Amino acid sequence: MEYRELLKNKKRIVIKIGSASLTHPETGSLNLDKMERLVRILTDIRNQGKDVILVTSGAIAVGRKALGLTHRPTERSIKQACAAVGQANLMMVYQKLFAEYSQIAAQILMTKYTMINDISRMNAQNTFNELFRMGVIPIVNENDTVSTDELDFGDNDTLSAIVTALVKGDLLILLSDIDGLYTDDPHQNQEAKLVPCVTEIGEELSHMAKSSTNSLGTGGMTTKISAAKIATASGADMVIANGNDVHNINRVLAGKEIGTLFLAHKQSGFNIMDYIATKQYPIN
Repeated sequence: MEYRELLKNKKRIVIKIGSASLTHPETGSLNLDKMERLVRILTDIRNQGKDVILVTSGAIAVGRKALGLTHRPTERSIKQACAAVGQANLMMVYQKLFAEYSQIAAQILMTKYTMINDISRMNAQNTFNELFRMGVIPIVNENDTVSTDELDFGDNDTLSAIVTALVKGDLLILLSDIDGLYTDDPHQNQEAKLVPCVTEIGEELSHMAKSSTNSLGTGGMTTKISAAKIATASGADMVIANGNDVHNINRVLAGKEIGTLFLAHKQSGFNIMDYIATKQYPIN
């Protein structure tokens, strides 16, 4: 419990929300009520003098809906067209909602090239720091419109962890469609138990993640464990919590025992490039 109490003191927080948490499952349309609550919570965190970043999915889903496509596209060119339409629409909604609370938001689109190129990585870091100084909330997404198989992150769990490391964040909150990490897939095994706290990410945990997959979005539990490895090695705590109730953000920051907490164990020789040089993100 004392570990949870320390979350009250976090100063630079990255919050990731997935497509499944942003849209209505019946129609695929944006859940505006949930987005409004999310924006209000983020603005209130900023009003407390804390830095906050939102890593958001949803561009392809929003674009697909706008273009009248009934199925998730598999062709890269179609996905990129959906992303081009959807990213603009998604940001328009976010900007309107943040404006209701007189909060300025900024859009930052990234690919893996942003990180592997020294100049681009430094520029991105400087941009984040300047936005923090100005009191702006950065909204981050992968630049799906121009990314390639070789230069994409593949999922926003990984992207959010890399952003956390880049900005030297001290807490990453992954809002998922599940309450946290379980000992087994809770959809198939009623005996599966929620793991409240993880002090070390080892082989057993990796095996648990592979058996606790989900079908919504592009990031299953394996990608979340991968993200935890990156975030905790960079010096940040990480929490997986259920995104169906965005007020779980407040509960996490209040020190409540929500979801699964992964404790930071900053590596003395941590180098973010070790985690983004290839498409394989180590979880063992």
